[in-house]
Amino acid sequence: MNEPFHLHVTYSGQAYELPARFERWGYTHRFSVLIGDETFVFEPDEEGNYRVLTTAVASATLNTGLLQATAERLAALNTN
Repeated sequence: MNEPFHLHVTYSGQAYELPARFERWGYTHRFSVLIGDETFVFEPDEEGNYRVLTTAVASATLNTGLLQATAERLAALNTN
């Protein structure tokens, strides 16, 4: 169930193929997604959207728009 997969995300006209992994956490789940050299963990919130758990160092070096596009793509996986 925790098999790695590639998450296809389009942001600012550029296509990304991001290595990702589904992780079961008790009654919920998370996705670990490798963006650049950093692994970001996304978890669902109460509305079914995804939020990223990140550090200040990571958020200073990465475009937050790409994180938002990744979160939206993960949410779209739930509806398919």
